[in-house]
Amino acid sequence: MTIEGYSRAAVQTYWRVPELKLGFDLGLQPWSFMSTPTWFVSHGHLDHIAALPVYVSRRRLMKMEPPTIYMPTEVVEPAHALLRACQRLDRGKQLANLVGLEPGEEVQLGRDVIVSAVETKHTIPSLGYVVWERRKKLLPEYHGLSGPEIRDLRLSGTEVTREIRLPRLAYLGDTNPAGLDGHPEAFEAEILILEMTFVAKGERPDRIHKYGHMHLDDFVARADRFKNDWIIASHFSTRLHPDLIQKIVSRTLPEGLRDRVKIWL
Repeated sequence: MTIEGYSRAAVQTYWRVPELKLGFDLGLQPWSFMSTPTWFVSHGHLDHIAALPVYVSRRRLMKMEPPTIYMPTEVVEPAHALLRACQRLDRGKQLANLVGLEPGEEVQLGRDVIVSAVETKHTIPSLGYVVWERRKKLLPEYHGLSGPEIRDLRLSGTEVTREIRLPRLAYLGDTNPAGLDGHPEAFEAEILILEMTFVAKGERPDRIHKYGHMHLDDFVARADRFKNDWIIASHFSTRLHPDLIQKIVSRTLPEGLRDRVKIWL
């Protein structure tokens, strides 16, 4: 998978996985992202959704089909209102399929990809998303059979496989640690995109968590739980210079975790 995008707290957040033809959050909309037809918005803060009308308008101008954009149910009506306001300003139709999701609901994209919505903990209604690859695995009792024998069983109506799901990617948007701890699959995903808004020493964890964010220390405390191949740490506060953020994170993370964390600045 290719991960493209950017995230900085109170500035903009947007991510895309071109191989899966989907993206997360619409804080900005690069021209090259316009062809991606399906998006999952984590919550309604402007640095995560402000580019919604720009994206919708561009697709209409290029005579593309209206996009499908999934978001927390509570965000749908305000998002429609935003599109209506921009339609009055721009005098151009804002055509999009906005779909509300609740925690636990799933969206099937193609035959083998499923996206599940998970509850996260922020200051307003918010969701994270887990992208699963669905595969079929032969049941153990049929392992010794030949190809033609398995085919004949299938043709007779016998179920010879079971479905397995592999968590390929987890995106948690803005959340405090409870939004991570509540979803073990996030620790198992091949790629985890996760906020690390604060990194400086002396910042109060109770205040950070109250406002729905995470600190570098929250990663260190869970170092043994991360089984991910890659963890993209993002959404850093603008209070610190990128070079200082890089230095603090690199020297603080334990060795086994540091090698797998990509500091996205």
